[in-house]
Amino acid sequence: MSSTQRSSTQSRYREVYARWKSDPVGFWQEAAREIDWIKPAETIFNPQSGAYGRWFEGAECNTCYNAVDRHVATRGDQAAIIYDSPVTNSKRSISYAELQDEVSTLAAVLQDMGVTKGDRVIVYMPMIPEAAFAMLACARIGAIHSVVFGGFAAKELATRIDDAKPKVILSASCGIEGAKVVPYKPLLDEAIQLSSTKPDACLIHQRPQLECSRIEGRDLDWAQEVAKAKAAGRKAACVPVAATDPLYVLYTSGTTGKPKGVVRDNGGHMVALKWSMSNFFGVEPGEVFWAASDVGWVVGHSYIVYAPLLQGCTAILYEGKPVGTPDAGAYWRVISDHGVVTLFTAPTAFRAIKKEDSKAELLKNYDISSFRALFLAGERADPDTVKWAEDILKVPVIDHWWQTETGWPVVGNPLGLGALPIKHGSPTVPLPGYTVEVLDEGGKQVAPGTMGAIVIKLPLPPGALPTLWQADERFKESYLSVYPGYYNTSDAGYIDEDGYVWVMGRTDDIINVAGHRLSTGGMEEVLASHPAVAECAVIGVKDSLKGEVPCGFVVLKSSVQQSPAEIEKELVGLVREKIGPVAAFKLAITVPRLPKTRSGKILRGTMKKIADGDQWSMPATIDDPLILDEIGDALKSRGVAG
Repeated sequence: MSSTQRSSTQSRYREVYARWKSDPVGFWQEAAREIDWIKPAETIFNPQSGAYGRWFEGAECNTCYNAVDRHVATRGDQAAIIYDSPVTNSKRSISYAELQDEVSTLAAVLQDMGVTKGDRVIVYMPMIPEAAFAMLACARIGAIHSVVFGGFAAKELATRIDDAKPKVILSASCGIEGAKVVPYKPLLDEAIQLSSTKPDACLIHQRPQLECSRIEGRDLDWAQEVAKAKAAGRKAACVPVAATDPLYVLYTSGTTGKPKGVVRDNGGHMVALKWSMSNFFGVEPGEVFWAASDVGWVVGHSYIVYAPLLQGCTAILYEGKPVGTPDAGAYWRVISDHGVVTLFTAPTAFRAIKKEDSKAELLKNYDISSFRALFLAGERADPDTVKWAEDILKVPVIDHWWQTETGWPVVGNPLGLGALPIKHGSPTVPLPGYTVEVLDEGGKQVAPGTMGAIVIKLPLPPGALPTLWQADERFKESYLSVYPGYYNTSDAGYIDEDGYVWVMGRTDDIINVAGHRLSTGGMEEVLASHPAVAECAVIGVKDSLKGEVPCGFVVLKSSVQQSPAEIEKELVGLVREKIGPVAAFKLAITVPRLPKTRSGKILRGTMKKIADGDQWSMPATIDDPLILDEIGDALKSRGVAG
């Protein structure tokens, strides 16, 4: 019986969690044996270093060596990365030996461009193998990469250039979003013009879909430079770095408009990711693992590039969508074509598939017998979508919860240790490394089942951010100051009597209706349970009498025959029945689509500002700006919106 099929009575979770709790330093020291160190740590954890302590002080290592080179002797011919691009109708398999060749050559090109250990390199690229080569090439020579989601607006890219001060920028002529070609080069040129810091050079990968011009003296052609290095036999060796040195900086939106550069160190990151592959995901070396995300997001860093390669797996790099490239069977095809055992994606992807093909008719066209488990994270996985996925796939569907800042899962159902019973709506339990608590506004722990702020007791485990890029004080102020001794997740929820964590939304998704603290996530759960609803979002709208009242937006499934007005009436009744009159839920609005970021998060905060008549600005990460006008029109038609 494989680790993923153990019953909950055989789960080793409690025993492993207790072992970590009783000896955290010993636990991570043992996990660190899975990594090849140039020099072992002098101190596994030093509580006196940094904002809350530092892991593996005194150790030297190289992340690229652990992800690529060390596998070449034993699995050199095995595919390391499979690139699958329905938007360009192309596939490419890259073995570990080929990956070593590509990465060491590109690393030599970077060195020739003047990049040395500690320099920053911005990677502004689409979902193509070269994006992964770029990340690994930086890691190889000790440069710090900062991947910016391809197609990000020039202004947003400029703020990241100014903060990271890159020596070099790696980019491509274009990205492809569905059927649309997105020119990257004009955005890059404008961003460099806007930024006060200028890179020494740019290396541009020319894609056949769009020719781009190069700026003389600054821009180099990727293919030409790589060909020259190969002809000269130039390859860069792995450069030793301190375990505490940054591997990368990944920017996440800051409340002040200035992005926050989440720092990831080399040593702790490798230890945590390697541990998570076997123990959490239950995936072994040689197996095919697919994270359907983008290298521009943390999931892409952790589970497209680094974790699968550290584990010796085959990673899928997919340039496409869950629907529309060409249809809602796209994911089933990838699983079938490449023998994927585990898929990790966002709940929004499965809601899109369910909306287009609610009976999963397209699944019948594919053999997915290799498939063992589906993992969902990125935003709340509503029980209805989870149950639908369980019904059609007949494999465990694991909701789990973490953040850009943590770098790997905080709460989840550890398939590799033997799954625990599933409670729909809860991502299950804290993983070793994390003591999760729920506190009230005064910082006191609340009783089981009581809503409050979800926090993590310090120190954070290996793999989590040690600080923000060149902003230690901002790090402390943003995350550590509200609840001394704890990292503030800014998420709200509760822990039940079995120790299961329930994440009900961001702290600002808890609305106050006439003195009652209610979760918009709980209301969304009720709306999503209606058979006609494909996806939904609930926000709190200002109300002169009650402070706030909830407003629900729903997108209906394609096949629905009932009128929207009828469904809206049923939804109001359903919330009244399941949550009670206290919810004061009287407004459900049918809309054709919801505004989302490119990573699939619903822009509830912006919707709330529109509804309240507050000043709002276009979020940089929005997928389609026109949707916000649709939301404003829908609200006005119902007498809401300032």
